[in-house]
Amino acid sequence: MKETTGYPVGAYQVSGEYAMLVAAAERGWIDRDRAMMESLVGIRRAGADFILTYFATAAARLIRRGWE
Repeated sequence: MKETTGYPVGAYQVSGEYAMLVAAAERGWIDRDRAMMESLVGIRRAGADFILTYFATAAARLIRRGWE
């Protein structure tokens, strides 16, 4: 899309995925921060230039702290 139009591509992480990750983390099934970042990095690697997500504030905090 970006190659054809020249415009940046945005993606929205749907609320169902957000809810699934939060619920699994609350039950101790996954590490919330790792799963959150894996999901967001996957969206970025798929070509999104920006991502709209309920995790925006939490992800920004992790990135500022030097998440890898």
